[in-house]
Amino acid sequence: MPDWDDVFAEKGKYFTTPHPDMERLANLFSEKGVRRILDLGCGTGRHLLFFLKKRFEVYGLDGSPNGLEIAKNWLNEEKLASELTCQKIEQNFPYKDGFFDAIISIQVIHHNLMKDIVFTVNEIRRTLKPEGFIFLTFPLLQGFYLKMKNMRKVEKRTYIPLVGQEKGLPHHFFTVAEVKRVFSAFDLSELYIDETNHRAILGQKI
Repeated sequence: MPDWDDVFAEKGKYFTTPHPDMERLANLFSEKGVRRILDLGCGTGRHLLFFLKKRFEVYGLDGSPNGLEIAKNWLNEEKLASELTCQKIEQNFPYKDGFFDAIISIQVIHHNLMKDIVFTVNEIRRTLKPEGFIFLTFPLLQGFYLKMKNMRKVEKRTYIPLVGQEKGLPHHFFTVAEVKRVFSAFDLSELYIDETNHRAILGQKI
């Protein structure tokens, strides 16, 4: 079945422009003394480059070998360096407890069943310092590009597209109440619909 490794192999960098809230986030991180950031599901590296150019220490983790190879080459072109790890996000992160000041994840963690999403969120909490920041985005069901007839429901609010470039890849669609429950270990200062029509959360580890 197609997955993002195939997409990156076919389309290259694919995403090149940073998320529209990244500039604001970088300013906040600078004000709060954030230095070490994990881009969880970094893909081909657009946010790695963005934060490295802002002089943060940035790590990348992604399950796509092709995506990480593109990211590595892109970093080399820009004479930048980041520690990149190829593994699935529903596995134990290869970082010690409290390693990061902030973790960002853009349109990534919803690509799983709920039990695996909860595992990933627990790993985010574990590897963040006390009061460490999170910024994550995930899609809205009403804003999703496929019609319901082209998706198969596998559990509550989790669907698998039957067509398109994300065919076979689970998509979980959070309710606001569910976001608050799954991220109950975090003080969510912002929960909103971003400029890309995705749900976004900004918070700190309690």
